[in-house]
Amino acid sequence: MKIYSVSVILAPPSGQAVVLSSANDLSSFSFYQRGTAGEMMSFLSKTVAERTPQGQRQSVQENIYTAHVYNRGGAEQLAGVIITDQEYPVRPAFSLLTKVLDDFIAKVPQSSFSNPGSISFPEISTYVQKYQDPRQADTIMRVQQELDETKIVLHKTIESVLQRGEKLDNLVERSNALSTQSKMFYKTAKKQNSCCVIM
Repeated sequence: MKIYSVSVILAPPSGQAVVLSSANDLSSFSFYQRGTAGEMMSFLSKTVAERTPQGQRQSVQENIYTAHVYNRGGAEQLAGVIITDQEYPVRPAFSLLTKVLDDFIAKVPQSSFSNPGSISFPEISTYVQKYQDPRQADTIMRVQQELDETKIVLHKTIESVLQRGEKLDNLVERSNALSTQSKMFYKTAKKQNSCCVIM
């Protein structure tokens, strides 16, 4: 699971989308491919933001990448785009986009949208690094992992109880066999003693 790019885009209903802030993690590409990969991420982000209606979320697959886009619309006309591999879960991706857009709106004044070069939003790089693990973005996923770990411990406990139970079953069988042998010994001894009477 990997995040390649997170972008905040000005996406007016009519017109071209403009990237206001973005961060990429292109470490999985070779040095010579990084420039081209970065351009492709930017192009894909703008394209899906332009083609997503305001107030909607969608996921678009392109080769081995998935672009999750949330076009918030409203007065700000902002869209968030995250490009991940296909293994990255959808719910944490959209949770992350909501956080990024909320943070961006809180820290960047709308008046600066007309001059994207002057926008400073370093937190976007932090989001890319921090949320490479989707459990950080999604508390439900984190709770599910904790439940899975608890379930594993419970299964181990049940298995150990069953193993102990199997040992108890063996003891019960042995005691049943022992009591059968005891009964046989008692009967045999009684027969033996009945032939000789002491006076």
